[in-house]
Amino acid sequence: MPVQILINVVLALLWMFMNSNFTVTGFFVGYTLGIVVVFIMRRFLPGRFYMKRVYAILKLIIIFLVELIKSNFSVLRIVLSPKIDIHPGFFAYPTDLEADWEISLLSALITLTPGTVIVAISDDQRTMYVHALDLEEADTEIEKIKKNFEAVIEEVKLS
Repeated sequence: MPVQILINVVLALLWMFMNSNFTVTGFFVGYTLGIVVVFIMRRFLPGRFYMKRVYAILKLIIIFLVELIKSNFSVLRIVLSPKIDIHPGFFAYPTDLEADWEISLLSALITLTPGTVIVAISDDQRTMYVHALDLEEADTEIEKIKKNFEAVIEEVKLS
């Protein structure tokens, strides 16, 4: 993947020099054309086509932002309601992620989402202990985290 990005940047710079257009727009056009060239040459380059990972990362960012907005509204509803009717609780979240960066990313995403926080990770790094501000059903929360965050982190890893 780094080789592909380097080739793409070199092609973008080459495009800028060939057109004597040393602007951000010139670089962007050259980079876009470089993506096409790298895509055509992807069989001859090491690794998978790097734009798949870029797409997976953008997808993860968008999913996180959507979850962030939804949970902010949920917390806002709790805070502004005249009678606080919440059911805080802890639950154990079993994770299938193995690499340290994956577990760190998942715990950061869960903690940055309002209403949830990782309080501990087991020694074998297979279980995360989560506190939720309004915990209706632990299984529902586990499925939501697996579907939204963990599945997309797996996509980033496999891309």
